[in-house]
Amino acid sequence: MEVSFIRRLWVTISSAVIRSYASFFNRFQVIGAENIPTSGGVLLAANHISGYDTVFIPAAVMKHHPWQMTWAPAKEELFKNPLVGALYRSWGAFPIKRGRDIRAGKYLGNLLQTQKVMLFPEGTRHKDGKLGSGNRGVGKLIYEHQPVVIPTALSGINHWKFLKFGQQGTIRFGAPIDFSDLLKLEDKKETHLLIVERLMSAIASGLMADRE
Repeated sequence: MEVSFIRRLWVTISSAVIRSYASFFNRFQVIGAENIPTSGGVLLAANHISGYDTVFIPAAVMKHHPWQMTWAPAKEELFKNPLVGALYRSWGAFPIKRGRDIRAGKYLGNLLQTQKVMLFPEGTRHKDGKLGSGNRGVGKLIYEHQPVVIPTALSGINHWKFLKFGQQGTIRFGAPIDFSDLLKLEDKKETHLLIVERLMSAIASGLMADRE
C-alpha cells in the first residue's frame, strides 16, 4: 500500500501527541504490543467502549511499529462533513455502508493481505464497558482472508473526560489466535460463528486479565 511521506509524517506526529495525552497526562497502559507482527496482514479486533478507541489503537501500534499505518472501516455517516471526513481518511479510516457493501468489503480484504487493520467485531459502541456479541461477518472475513488476528482489549477509557488528567485505562494486545482447526471446516454460517465466538472469548480473556 503506497502512502505518502507527508501522510505518514502527519500520523506519526499526531500519534505522538495522542500518546503524550494518554500516557503522560493520564495513566494509559499498553500491554502486549510485542504480539503484533511487524509485517503481513494483521487484524486488530477490539471491543468498542469509547471514541478514544479509534485513535489510541493506531497510536499504540505506531509507537512499536514506526511509520506503519493502521487502517479501519468506519460508518459512512462519519464522513458526511468534508473536513471531519478528511481527518478520518488521513488516519487510515475509510467509509463503509450499513448492510452489504461489496466495494468496501473488497478493499478491506485487500488490506488484510499485507496491512494492519483495526476492527470492532461488536459493530457498535458499549459505553458501559461490557462486551457484546461479535458479528458473524467478522468470522467470515477471517475465514476468507486468514490474517493474523490479535485480540485487543480496551478498558477504563469509557469513563474518560476530555482534558481531564490522571485518568486510568489499558489496552491489551493478546497473542495471535489459532484458528487452524476452524479454517479446515466448510465455508458456512456455522463455521463463521465458531470463529467469531473464539475471537470474542479471547477479547473477554484480555478484559478479565485487566480486572485481576
